[in-house]
Amino acid sequence: MFSKFVNRREFLDYGKLSLLFFLNSCSNLPNKVKIALQSSFYPESFKDTIPKDWKQEKINFENIRLQKNRNKIFNSDFTLINDGWITSIDFAEFEKINENALIENLDKRSIDFLGSFNQNQRNKLFPIGVVPYTIIIKNNKELVNTASTSWDFLLSKKLTGKIIFPQSPRIILSIAQKINSSNSLKKLNSQAMLFDDKNTLNWLINSDASVAIAPYSLCSKYLKIDPRLSLVFPSQGVPLMWHFLISRSNLKNAILIKWIKSLENKSIVDKLVSQGWYLPFNSDYSQSKYKSELVSISGPSEKCWKNSWSFPVLSNEQKINFKNFWDESLTP
Repeated sequence: MFSKFVNRREFLDYGKLSLLFFLNSCSNLPNKVKIALQSSFYPESFKDTIPKDWKQEKINFENIRLQKNRNKIFNSDFTLINDGWITSIDFAEFEKINENALIENLDKRSIDFLGSFNQNQRNKLFPIGVVPYTIIIKNNKELVNTASTSWDFLLSKKLTGKIIFPQSPRIILSIAQKINSSNSLKKLNSQAMLFDDKNTLNWLINSDASVAIAPYSLCSKYLKIDPRLSLVFPSQGVPLMWHFLISRSNLKNAILIKWIKSLENKSIVDKLVSQGWYLPFNSDYSQSKYKSELVSISGPSEKCWKNSWSFPVLSNEQKINFKNFWDESLTP
């Protein structure tokens, strides 16, 4: 107990000792695990699975060249990234992540997709989610039946100037290739109202648009609040968006494995699927979510999943060929 006669100097000395003790205690605490992610890419059900004692660093891949974003990634143990931004990162800055303890969790679909990457990339990417694109139809229940089998309905004259497409030319071309019509890409382009990724649902709800194409995870919540909207997954298949985990810290893989294992809890799997997020894992319960026999507005059927497609990284030569084909197809 302090004496009531302690003088000012002694009081300051006590204060210094207390501060040193506090700082020493903090230095002995384990460093908090940091995970960088662009929050808008992920449904709440997925973000809620991230351990509460991890620090979520908010980044923006649209401005990936900004130093503040790069610093957050550089200083984080793990980063979540989707396949559309893979080419924006330097794989030399990341560690191998696909050790046996993690690989054994993956299903054939994800292992096959990893096989499309080069060896260096493949060793540093862990698939943690796959999101199917969906067709959102407004105020037209009759169109739902037509759209449930193929993409040909997009060329209907009634939809001219009333479709909101993703901004990705690659996705648009892949859909055009599924349509049974000559010059399908040019015809599809003439159907567009606009091309947008950020505000697709707002445009659909608040404009004359009739149809939009967007990732399932970004629009499932709107079904609960707007009865005008219907989701359709054509049995002909849909584009898939993949999400990966990359690591700058191979010393914390045990912590990572614990999180990955926790995702396979049945209640968590159900919540993720309800918001359009599918785990590419080989557990029986995760796989059961890919095996619906019926064409459903609540998710892709098994046939749709089998016919769906992913987008491997293009080589420089493939990029040039793609651009040339795109330009030639749209030339009047």
